[in-house]
Amino acid sequence: MTTPAVDPAPEVDKAVPEVPAVTAAGPARRITGAVWAALGVVYVVWGSTYLGIRIVVETMPPFLSSGARFVTAGLLLVGIIAWRQGPAALKVTRRQLGSAVLVGLLLIPGGNGLVVLAETSIPSGLAALLIAVVPAWVVILRAATGERPGTGAVGGVLLGLAGLAVLTLPGLSGEVRISGVLLVVVATLMWSVGSFSSSRLPMPKNPFTASAYEMVAGGIAGLLIGLVRGEQHGLDVTAISGRSWAALAYLVLFGSLLAFTAYAWLLQAAPLSLVATYAYVNPVVAVFLGALVLNEALTWPLLLGGAVVVGGVCLIVSTERRR
Repeated sequence: MTTPAVDPAPEVDKAVPEVPAVTAAGPARRITGAVWAALGVVYVVWGSTYLGIRIVVETMPPFLSSGARFVTAGLLLVGIIAWRQGPAALKVTRRQLGSAVLVGLLLIPGGNGLVVLAETSIPSGLAALLIAVVPAWVVILRAATGERPGTGAVGGVLLGLAGLAVLTLPGLSGEVRISGVLLVVVATLMWSVGSFSSSRLPMPKNPFTASAYEMVAGGIAGLLIGLVRGEQHGLDVTAISGRSWAALAYLVLFGSLLAFTAYAWLLQAAPLSLVATYAYVNPVVAVFLGALVLNEALTWPLLLGGAVVVGGVCLIVSTERRR
């Protein structure tokens, strides 16, 4: 998923992007049909990546598949940048490269990789709803560094954390593996720190270039983690299902390239308050697709906790819009 936060800086994807700082600065932007089309891509495609991940890990090892996804997407993005903008667009300073690598490590193996690992044991819809709490962590990080969040943001954080508590009930009751739930919670923290840091480090000025380096660095790290975990042992490529291969290709081409390109364009063409709504639409899409395609159960903790988390995110986003 770079990846959701309430601060500026882009399914990770920059692939995993962040929720931008939702301020009212700048001239009003006209909402055209192209804007709604791009927003629809971000809503549906990013919401569907949780389903894609769940299908990938049916027959593929988690970190190796995640690493391969982001290395492939990152190299494709490098090629697209060099083709469309020229090789000079890829030039960065050492500090900028170091910052992009650090953020990539936090977002991809730390954030996305742990989610992929978790989805080997928990439903995709639950993972998406747990991840929706990221904007609340970002508000907490901002408060820890001296910023004073408004009353609405604080209320949104409390709602988000309450929803997070409800969403952990299936793990505590034994309905799903608590280890998977905890992995996603750790992933949200890693993702939040990476998203928060990306707006405070000397990142490459071109967001596409930054995304490409983040994906390649994070993807290589994911591959190394997979090798250290021994995921290559017993791996039979011929035993990988066709639908897992198709899901991986979908994540590379649509989740990591198409949706991020649409997102990056939206940041320049649409009001940020509108763009940020993907943070609470994606989980709804993910839950719906998980139930429709994989017959994932819609339990009361999932529905109640999800509604509370989404409500908290809505409150945070609406508060940021007025600041």
